[in-house]
Amino acid sequence: MDRRKFFGLSAAAGGLLAAKTVSAQTTGPAFAGAPKMEPQAPLAQQQQFRIGYTTNTRGGWEGSPFVGITEGREVGFRYFEIFGSSFCATPDGYEPAPHDTQAMKAWPDGYSWKYPKGQKVKREVYYPDRWEALQHRMYEIGAQFTAITGGAEGGSVAFHDPAQRQAVIDNHFNMTRFSRRFGCDHQKTNAGPRKQPAGTPLEDLKQIAKTCDLLGKRIREELGMKFGIHAHLGSQIQNEKETMYIMENTRPENVGLVLDTGHITMAGMDPVALAKKLGHRVIEFHFKDTAKADRGGTRNVPLPTRDMMNDPYFYPMGEGGVDFPAIVSYLKSINWRGHLNVELDTSPWRTPKDSARITATYIRNTLKIEL
Repeated sequence: MDRRKFFGLSAAAGGLLAAKTVSAQTTGPAFAGAPKMEPQAPLAQQQQFRIGYTTNTRGGWEGSPFVGITEGREVGFRYFEIFGSSFCATPDGYEPAPHDTQAMKAWPDGYSWKYPKGQKVKREVYYPDRWEALQHRMYEIGAQFTAITGGAEGGSVAFHDPAQRQAVIDNHFNMTRFSRRFGCDHQKTNAGPRKQPAGTPLEDLKQIAKTCDLLGKRIREELGMKFGIHAHLGSQIQNEKETMYIMENTRPENVGLVLDTGHITMAGMDPVALAKKLGHRVIEFHFKDTAKADRGGTRNVPLPTRDMMNDPYFYPMGEGGVDFPAIVSYLKSINWRGHLNVELDTSPWRTPKDSARITATYIRNTLKIEL
């Protein structure tokens, strides 16, 4: 089955994916000898914060989600967020040609990351009709998905375009329904690439808000899950004006916010202040740090052309650009419960596993939160 067509199906035709009442899937290949598996119910959250880790770190994890999941698990993380396109971006086989790394700088400790030479590692790919095999693979590692995000590769992300609204909703709804099989309780997405550097026009914001509200309503009513929009550099929702417009023009029960401390800071906002303003709408945090000089909101918003491998602006937690203790203290004061997912977009100065280990130590020792 072609995966792009699969995720483009309307809700009525998406028979292989779980509806609100799900039953075991008995079709589609699985690992030889693997037992049939029931869709996993959302796990009861025993702790106030569920700590997760994303798997898209450039510098060794990109394109190979199970490398990130396996190494993250070895560091101590148990829950993982992954892009849905990781399972439907390319067919089974080898990874596309790597980025050029000949110009990679050497960092002060002498580390300079290069793509490994020789034959590339074969990527693990799981088609949507092989969900049981994917679940079995996660059980082998001892890991759990906290979210499978976005829509399918090739699906529309034109939230601003009324003509594509139904396609956007169907694409993201079907990915959400897929993620529900793994116990995920929410879905997040970005609002597509930024069209104008000066900001998203008001008419586009109106249409984005409408699409988000309809998508979130459908996810809530048909799947019993939450939906959140991710304010993100380079997307239609980047700055405070755009973020506040979406929050003020959507229903709280339909649309929440994914507050990314790194992207918020590098868009010129203070993540602590925004958390206090919108904490009641936040369904998930992305925790990443920035340089100390950017604390409280940078004055130099990075251009899309900035090379994040040679000139990075996101760092492992503990660098000093984000006041994580203040955020956690506030969340405790309002009894906020939910997902704190660590994300590091690039790791050019050390391996992604080493960066994950630094962050794990910070979470345990400074924030006093268990993974």
